[in-house]
Amino acid sequence: MKIALIQSDLIWENPKANRVHFEEKINGIDESVDLIVLPEMFATGFTMNPAKVAETMQGETVQWMQSLAKAKNTAITGSLVIEEAGNFYNRMLFVFPSGEIQFYDKRHLFTLAGEDKVYTAGKQKLIVDYLGWKICPLVCYDLRFPVFSRNVENYDLLLYVASWPEKRIQAWDALLKARAIENMSYVVGVNRTGVDGNQHPYNGHSQLVDFLGDYLVNPQESEAVVIEELNRENMLAIRKAMGFLNDRDAFQLL
Repeated sequence: MKIALIQSDLIWENPKANRVHFEEKINGIDESVDLIVLPEMFATGFTMNPAKVAETMQGETVQWMQSLAKAKNTAITGSLVIEEAGNFYNRMLFVFPSGEIQFYDKRHLFTLAGEDKVYTAGKQKLIVDYLGWKICPLVCYDLRFPVFSRNVENYDLLLYVASWPEKRIQAWDALLKARAIENMSYVVGVNRTGVDGNQHPYNGHSQLVDFLGDYLVNPQESEAVVIEELNRENMLAIRKAMGFLNDRDAFQLL
């Protein structure tokens, strides 16, 4: 599977401008890719003003993702502010090349920023089946909670989209490697750059880590579109040879 990681600054609470910005970057990809990964709340920045920017699942940004996925014959993923049944969700959409959508609502809301006060937490983990790969999409703060992300489903790829600030970036780097090693899975982390509307700076560090904890894409410091190809057969062969996942603990989340 060939994946494009798009690390970029975001225009604060301006979905239209961000759609134009990311469409330019996506149109600039001059080779065929299977999956494009955008940051957390890529249309707005990590805002605690959901009523101001929320869209529905029939809204312009969702339709934009569907249209681009069909036009480029690729899957596109990233999270949006979605309103549904009177609640706001930090929702990560996985849009297939056909336009079909599966989604994951962020479970671990970032209490330090008050995300839990204005958004509703998701309850269900999602495993996406795509091109023979099992993909687990998660969002930012979820990275700090290894039990929820534990590879009990034998997924092949763990995706994190984020708005992870510069002052805690060492934790982002360490935890992405940890999730890859403990789950024997490829891990992709896509973060933003720039300064948001609350004057919090971000320095990216989008990266791709293999199932042994080695970098395939080193942490990126500036705006970038980086493409890398993953080899599922090689990962499965090494998993089988080492057998580490056979010794997983059994547990239940309450």
